[in-house]
Amino acid sequence: MSCEDPIAVAAAEMGEVGGVGREESLIDEEIVANSMEAESAPAAEVAKENAMIRTEEERILDLTSFQLQDLTDVDLPLYIEELDLTTNRLTSIDPRIANLSHLQKLSFEQNLLADDAVSVLSPCTALSDLKELVLRDNKLLKIPELSNLVNLTLLDVSYNKVSSMNGMSAISSSLTELYLSKNEIGKIEEIEHLTRLRVLELGSNRIRVMEGLDQLKELQQLWLGRNRIQSVNLCGLTGLLKISVQSNRLSSMAVFQECVNLTELYLSHNQISVMEGLSTLQNLRVLDLASNKITDISNLEKLTRLEDLWLNDNSVATLDDIEMKLEGCKNSLTTIYLERNPCAHDPNYIRTMRAILPKLQQLDSHLLLH
Repeated sequence: MSCEDPIAVAAAEMGEVGGVGREESLIDEEIVANSMEAESAPAAEVAKENAMIRTEEERILDLTSFQLQDLTDVDLPLYIEELDLTTNRLTSIDPRIANLSHLQKLSFEQNLLADDAVSVLSPCTALSDLKELVLRDNKLLKIPELSNLVNLTLLDVSYNKVSSMNGMSAISSSLTELYLSKNEIGKIEEIEHLTRLRVLELGSNRIRVMEGLDQLKELQQLWLGRNRIQSVNLCGLTGLLKISVQSNRLSSMAVFQECVNLTELYLSHNQISVMEGLSTLQNLRVLDLASNKITDISNLEKLTRLEDLWLNDNSVATLDDIEMKLEGCKNSLTTIYLERNPCAHDPNYIRTMRAILPKLQQLDSHLLLH
């Protein structure tokens, strides 16, 4: 990285350019006027403006996987907009980062930062333009205080040891994506003000109840896999496009009929025995019901856009009437999983499925050649 003063370099370049006539037809008076106007602008100010015109590569500083313990020997130019420190061994945050007023994306993923280390970000008013902050896979025990980041749109505190969502109430309402998976959170709280939120990831926590979501009317993706949820309360979130409640304790799926805009529904590894509430989900493209207690394929008549159907590891006994049961989605299905069901042991299993599903490309783990 060059150590030359960018302002000086730009100023020198301007000096070399000198005065260049625009058109031979200009009269002398116009040339003189233009020359005087140029001289009236402070040269240093113009040079500074030119110096800030950087290539995209110069505005991004990627220090991924350098195994850095600190940034002592790293130059941090004030003009950088993205700083990626993923996969290092940082235990503290370099105070110079607080002065990077153009910074929009900042990642500390996979480091060794504890709560005290991250707390130095809270008084940094110069970071008000920061839009994305990634603290994934560190040693945090709580949500950091980040009320100064007034333009934040993405916050990732996944893969830490956070036990509560306390502190989320201070996060800017500009947030559109929140990732808190793989923590120890037991309750959804303090996010009612995040009315612009589109993505909420709370997988692999200790949540038992779906609550506190009523005001998130813009939410499009909700990920709650690997929790302890027994029943679903969608809180009127009819705009959802993708929802995952995999690996929980659900016994019914009827409630999802409210989500008429759903395109992807993931409910594997639960205790669901009946395929229900599907008639209103006419935009559904992916339905995952693997590893449940389903004994019969049903209620797929309206799913004319369904492309992926996962029903492996259930108790579907027979292929009898399978063509009728898949009639609604037979012209859209490209992938279906039925392995480890009794019906998959039928000697005509593969032949039957290929015959009734003309667009089938994958049956279980097998790619089909046409």
